[in-house]
Amino acid sequence: MKKQIKNNVYWVGKVDWELETFHGDDYSINNGSSQNAYLIREEKTVLIDTVWKPHANDFVENLEKEIELEKIDYIIVNHGEIDHSGALPELMKKIPNTPIYCTQKAVDSLTGQFHHPEWNFNVVKTGDTLDIGNGKQLVFVEMTMLHWPDSMATYMTGDNILFSNDAFGQHFAVDELFNDKADQCKLWEEAIKYYANILNPFSMLVKRKIDEITALNLPIDIIATSHGAIWRDNPLQIIEKYYEWSQAYKEDQITIVYDTMWEGTTKLAHKIAQEVALASPDTRVKVFNIAKTDKNDIMTEVFRSKAIAVGSPTVGNNVLSTVSGWLAFLKELKFKEKKAAVFGCYGWSGESPKILREKLAQSGFEVVEPEIRCKWNPRQEDLDKAKAIALALTQ
Repeated sequence: MKKQIKNNVYWVGKVDWELETFHGDDYSINNGSSQNAYLIREEKTVLIDTVWKPHANDFVENLEKEIELEKIDYIIVNHGEIDHSGALPELMKKIPNTPIYCTQKAVDSLTGQFHHPEWNFNVVKTGDTLDIGNGKQLVFVEMTMLHWPDSMATYMTGDNILFSNDAFGQHFAVDELFNDKADQCKLWEEAIKYYANILNPFSMLVKRKIDEITALNLPIDIIATSHGAIWRDNPLQIIEKYYEWSQAYKEDQITIVYDTMWEGTTKLAHKIAQEVALASPDTRVKVFNIAKTDKNDIMTEVFRSKAIAVGSPTVGNNVLSTVSGWLAFLKELKFKEKKAAVFGCYGWSGESPKILREKLAQSGFEVVEPEIRCKWNPRQEDLDKAKAIALALTQ
């Protein structure tokens, strides 16, 4: 069922209440999500994006209830990832000659995924326009690596709508569609989680692209995202947040993450948390067991933090596999200008602090000198070392 966004612009997407994971199982969905597609009905009729493949049949059937498919003049593909393009093959079966406007990289990804080089691709780049009648145009802006090489945004003149695709979105189901109708706490929590886990590696490009869009001096009344809430109430607020988040973002928070075998490393983690609270009472402290907490939620807290402490016992001359996998993800996210400390228990060889130190340094963290390398269960002299870590992280 279509819903009006503004004037002759309608939402024709899917609110996906049951979705639990994304990017395979790599991203956790706690509050549902949506795949937002849009139908513009000016003198020319334009479809912007589609939905994920599991909803393809419903999408095409619902679209047919709103419009004769043959009357769609243009299809805009802002991004070829399957959650936006998954219904395209089903749609193209019915209107195979319809022009598709996208970047050259999107042609590569669409043909690579769906094997239809015969589709009527029309390659666009930043500044290219498409006249849709009634004095309105679509203006294309490449958004390379935000977050795929093929990404772009589409701006509609007259109605001043930025169809931003993945930028400025959230994995969040909002049946009423708009940001002013959403639960504000959940909206912002999902927005920062989305940025931290998906867009943070490209923060330098985010800042540069926002500067570029701002320089165009385009009035923006609505930011029509491809996931979650559509920003119509003060839409620039999410752009301002992205700009802030893109610049080595940190709050007065320290996050302690660890896994343990027989609770010795747990004791060290909790003692470090206590010492941080004593050393800096205004600093927010959070503690997470990696094996028991969703990794995306932990990374959101790391994103907020000015420093972290990471702990693992030594197992097989290494760290626990849960910690090793988490560290690989940490490196992928490319956090900047954050401190880190290491700690862990051992019974024989005790390599874990050294390995943690190396991995954190490789991930861009400034690893402080104090650490806890504790043989067997912590004694008081081991716990006392937490104070030095706390001071090093809070200074």
